[in-house]
Amino acid sequence: MKNFRIFVVPVLCLSLLACAVSPTGRRQLMLVSEEQAISASKQAYVDMIRPLAEQGKVDNDPKLTQRINRITDRLIVEAIKFRPATKDWQWSVKVIDEPEVVNAWCMAGGRMAIYTGLIQKLKATDDEIAQVMGHEISHALANHTAERMSVAMASSIGVMAVGMASENKNGLAIAGAALAAKLAIELPNSRTSEAEADRIGIELAAKAGYNPHAAVSLWQKMARVGGGGPPEFLSTHPAPKNREQTLKALIPQMMPYYKKAISQ
Repeated sequence: MKNFRIFVVPVLCLSLLACAVSPTGRRQLMLVSEEQAISASKQAYVDMIRPLAEQGKVDNDPKLTQRINRITDRLIVEAIKFRPATKDWQWSVKVIDEPEVVNAWCMAGGRMAIYTGLIQKLKATDDEIAQVMGHEISHALANHTAERMSVAMASSIGVMAVGMASENKNGLAIAGAALAAKLAIELPNSRTSEAEADRIGIELAAKAGYNPHAAVSLWQKMARVGGGGPPEFLSTHPAPKNREQTLKALIPQMMPYYKKAISQ
């Protein structure tokens, strides 16, 4: 307990001092660097994907996998233009066969996943899938993974996990960071970071040749998906107030990008 208290005090101090600036100029809490977030995300990704692959749930539909790769490849080109340093990221995407899971994510470093439930339940078009993945990629571009890792680490659960990991130098520190990276894609985004990802994502998709109007139809479909409860995507991506109106207002600004892309 003594070690836990000792660890909490520095975290609270760091939370007052460790800041960064997002692409929109917003100040962000950063207890970990982007490099640390990428390293931790790499381990978290392996931990999440491996058991699914062993169950035969990863990329088991070649046609669908090809479709998703085609869409994300175009988005990645625009992401690298947006942040040239990301050309060194290990960009990849996995299609996870979970028909009841309406979700997608992109970790720091460019590793992505989309669940078949999102594609099937929403009857998502290529344009709408591009909006989803553009939004997810934007979270990574805006360093939201490191930001959410910082929130996780500053929480009682995150502090305890990292504090326990720091007591053992035989790999547990890596495990604690990977746990925080996993929490980073499971914790709800702030409404501010959602608005940032909406703004960047719709532009990435438009420049990649995907219709900006799909950003609105996507969220309309997402709101209608119910069943046993709201889709998992909405639990980690809470809708900012007036999201549809905000996206609609952006469409005229995005259409020239879209028209240029499809004319080439």
